[in-house]
Amino acid sequence: MFSGIVEGAAKVTALRKEGDNLHITLACDFADELRIDQSVAHNGVCLTVVDLPGDGTYTVTAIRETLDRSNLGLLSVDDEVNVERSMPIDGRLDGHIVQGHVDQTAVCTGVREAEGSWYYDFEYTVPRELAKKGYFTVDKGSVTVNGVSLTVVNPDTESSADAPGLLKGRFQVAIIPYTHDHTNFHNIRPGSVVNLEFDILGKYLARLASI
Repeated sequence: MFSGIVEGAAKVTALRKEGDNLHITLACDFADELRIDQSVAHNGVCLTVVDLPGDGTYTVTAIRETLDRSNLGLLSVDDEVNVERSMPIDGRLDGHIVQGHVDQTAVCTGVREAEGSWYYDFEYTVPRELAKKGYFTVDKGSVTVNGVSLTVVNPDTESSADAPGLLKGRFQVAIIPYTHDHTNFHNIRPGSVVNLEFDILGKYLARLASI
């Protein structure tokens, strides 16, 4: 379990394919504090530490399902990845409840600076049946973007012109300077693909409403 309060941006130092799996090696400030089998969120994806060479790097493995649902399969060496260790049971929940189970990706459609802060616009497509189960954003609700806990602004949904069974969702988030500088948000541009995890509480409420 995570909070969406990203600890920093780790740098990808190596990528190795093995069958359908992708082994990702990263360097970060807390690498030497990790242990094998520990959970770390990477752009919001919970992955298990599988190797610790002791040189300030560590390795995790992403399986095919993870690569299909997230942007981890698009990584290149030297890319920055938002990382967060699991939340201690006695810690404060400064963000919101984040499982580390990315639901899907979204695409950045706009970035606008506003006197020191930034507004980012995102667009995603979701099947209607999943939207009924809480896979959508609501005004002032929570959403996780690349592992960062954020508040939704100006959400909107409409039917997809290309596929009647799909909904097109849009929303905006505001990014303060600290978040912009200490996460990979400073690398996000129009066209960038990001990971989304919709609010688990919204999913439970949608499920209860359907019973």
